Amino acid sequence: MAKCTAPVRGHTGGGAASCPACSSRSRYGGYSRYDYGSYSSPSYPTTSSSSSGLSSGRSSGGGSSRRTSKPRWSSGGSSAWYTPEQVQALTPVRENVESLAASQPDLRDVFLCHAWDDRQGAAKELHDLLEARGVRVWFSEKDLGLGVPMMRAIDKGLVNSRVGIVLVTPAMLRRLPAEGIADKELSALLRRERLVPVVHGTTYDELEKVSLLLASRAGLNTAEESMEEVAKKIAELVAT
Repeated sequence: MAKCTAPVRGHTGGGAASCPACSSRSRYGGYSRYDYGSYSSPSYPTTSSSSSGLSSGRSSGGGSSRRTSKPRWSSGGSSAWYTPEQVQALTPVRENVESLAASQPDLRDVFLCHAWDDRQGAAKELHDLLEARGVRVWFSEKDLGLGVPMMRAIDKGLVNSRVGIVLVTPAMLRRLPAEGIADKELSALLRRERLVPVVHGTTYDELEKVSLLLASRAGLNTAEESMEEVAKKIAELVAT
């Protein structure tokens, strides 16, 4: 049986007419003509690490913990990006915000829990950044009036706020073992899915030594992003 010469001679420029296997078909306008002038050998998947990385969706820039994404509550024009861990941790809080916004629209956005030593430092910085973004914050320095019983005012602030922000600083870590006011605020916040830790000037490893329960709550960390970025994410979280 005659063999097709296309892989050697090609079938362009009339080559089919001189092929012993295809000449009769080309002569009669055959049903299976094909142009081997564009013939190329089949390609096979490579096993190199770079190609396997692309096929699995991994970038060469690092692990999944640094990948960024946008949660559903973040506006399209926002410049804030979140890690998947942050989105996972903040989603239940956001769901509570939406529920409370519908049922109790007059609540404050945020209750800021902080150590007394931070009231003129990191706590005030975070408060000012949040208020500059239109967030309504319960903050002891402005909401705890003279002559008002402290615990009663704090209880009222907790009840009337949608989200509790716990500013975890070295001062907070020193105060918590003493079971003071900050510890009582924290206990109330931990009972609900409405708490966001903001770790500042310390680490989760240090927090675990003082409060395993609080350390189990993922939150935001100023070692990874600025206080301004943290405030931006909180403002998006509580926006309604």
